[in-house]
Amino acid sequence: MMATAEVALQLYDAAGPQFWGSNIGYRISGSSFPCRSFERCRKKRVLKSMKSLKCLSSSCRGIRIHQFPCINGVSHRYAATDKFGLSHCKCQSADNVGGLTAESGNGTWFVDNAKDFNSTNGNVRNFLELGAVKELKHDKELHHSNGNPPSYKTIQDGMNKGKSSFIENEAWELLQESVAYYCGSPVGTIAAKDPTSSSVLNYDQVFIRDFIPSGIAFLLKGEYDIVRNFILHTLQLQSWEKTMDCHSPGQGLMPASFKVRTVPLDGDDTATEEVLDPDFGEAAIGRVAPVDSGLWWIILLRAYGKCSGDLSVQERIDVQTGIKMILRLCLADGFDMFPTLLVTDGSCMIDRRMGIHGHPLEIQALFYSALLCAREMLAPEDGSADLLRALNNRLIALSFHIREYYWTDMKKLNEIYRYKTEEYSYDAVNKFNIYPDQISPWLVGWMPNKGGYLIGNLQPAHMDFRFFSLGNLWSIVSNLATTDQSHAILDLIEAKWADLVADMPFKICYPALDGQEWQIITGCDPKNTPWSYHNGGSWPTLLWQLTVACIKMNRPEIAAKAVEVAEKRLSRDKWPEYYDTKRGRFIGKQSRLFQTWSIAGYLVAKLLLANPGAAKILITEEDSELINALSCAISSSPRRKRGPKPSQKTYIV
Repeated sequence: MMATAEVALQLYDAAGPQFWGSNIGYRISGSSFPCRSFERCRKKRVLKSMKSLKCLSSSCRGIRIHQFPCINGVSHRYAATDKFGLSHCKCQSADNVGGLTAESGNGTWFVDNAKDFNSTNGNVRNFLELGAVKELKHDKELHHSNGNPPSYKTIQDGMNKGKSSFIENEAWELLQESVAYYCGSPVGTIAAKDPTSSSVLNYDQVFIRDFIPSGIAFLLKGEYDIVRNFILHTLQLQSWEKTMDCHSPGQGLMPASFKVRTVPLDGDDTATEEVLDPDFGEAAIGRVAPVDSGLWWIILLRAYGKCSGDLSVQERIDVQTGIKMILRLCLADGFDMFPTLLVTDGSCMIDRRMGIHGHPLEIQALFYSALLCAREMLAPEDGSADLLRALNNRLIALSFHIREYYWTDMKKLNEIYRYKTEEYSYDAVNKFNIYPDQISPWLVGWMPNKGGYLIGNLQPAHMDFRFFSLGNLWSIVSNLATTDQSHAILDLIEAKWADLVADMPFKICYPALDGQEWQIITGCDPKNTPWSYHNGGSWPTLLWQLTVACIKMNRPEIAAKAVEVAEKRLSRDKWPEYYDTKRGRFIGKQSRLFQTWSIAGYLVAKLLLANPGAAKILITEEDSELINALSCAISSSPRRKRGPKPSQKTYIV
């Protein structure tokens, strides 16, 4: 019996998937992108070849090896976008569509063997038994050497390691299947590839925010090309005209998503062209522009440079211009008296009506992080001097504002409880005229004695006391929260584990809106019912933000415990988008299966726990200049002195 198991183990070791290795053959070495906004490459082929290409490039279960004939012998020409705003790719190809062979060393051998492996080992239990053989064999050798029988803990650890290995391998395979290609190059990952769903909606598109964990996973694995391509192609989309009902938003707006489409070429029935079709919110539910897309793009750009060592991308003129356009859009003067970014409801991960309009914490944390990343990457030149000055001033004001007014713990709650209202004074204590009755009964009993968090939103006469996970976690990562506040947030997560993690990490917000409050705030949204979707649902993708935050504060055991909880169900439940109920026990009623950022979030968490030092590509630290300026602001009155305003300075983009 043991001999049979050892043979099976050898077969497993030999046929195990080698994900994203040099043999996959998806890269185009030496690929480059022009500084122009639009790109075209012609792809002519006979109808028979088109049929073959369609067959070869379709995605089946297992690793997808893309076989666009335009990989070899591509000739590019560039032109402006058409009236529909599509990025065209017309690739001149060879007459025949050549297949990939095992001799060419590009991974076909693995695809065939992976299919055999899946067909003979479709049962999870069989795979786990094989995964545990190595541990049992090692334990048997120890038994022979020291005469002691294997302990139950040793056997259990071996089974757990085998299970974890299986889940990771499956996750990498699914992540590879989700890759979207444009003109033969990988440019991102689609949101979900759920074979059980008949309605695709926009889950077959590449979302900016959804790709972030996928991009980080690829970076940590040393696969940089897909991230570089994603950065440059989305940059080109930034420049396009965006119009809805005769109105255009700011020029620096990044799209929420884009789709790679294959369409017939005008005037030629034997040829097709690939186009990038972006969505800036014109087709989104509620028609809301994605404020977070540009912020995430800057964060990923910095991570790419730090991880790959390739700083040439961020030094390009078009990339520098793209950074400045995003900053100009975010730093534009308006009517607001606060340094926080004013946005509409549904403009971030919570993209439906959930009462987060105004100054939601998630946007402020990403805004602060993007400002720090941009300051690090902006080239020192005369045209950037005024922009950097405005950026530094905003960093100081934003940091003070969030730390001072968004923070809440038992001590701060007691202060709010005793607030006086209707104070008309420059030195008012209750600056935002918050009424003490806003403190909900649930919060009084929920707030632990040790710990605290940053509230979800702050506006005149309104404090949103809900705990929003992404905003708090990224405030730790970006250093928007102080060191003491960051530890207190993690203390609260540990104290309220049963509420925020329970049976599946991690609650997107707590608590859920219900009753009349749900009706008024969400508009009776049937998807955001209590403890579902964005209204208190549990989202596995948040694992990676939790892991980065815990590593930064040198408390990785918290993240490891959450990952262990997730591993019990994620693979078995087919990688859902989110979970429902207060404890996250049910797969979400409208949750897509094989959701890419659930898969990628888990992988990033595992990779970072195995190599905590890699988290530095995402973590930003305050420099001494910023700390000193903030200390001065805290020690003196934060209110700006009244008087004539100095002449307005402009900056060039």
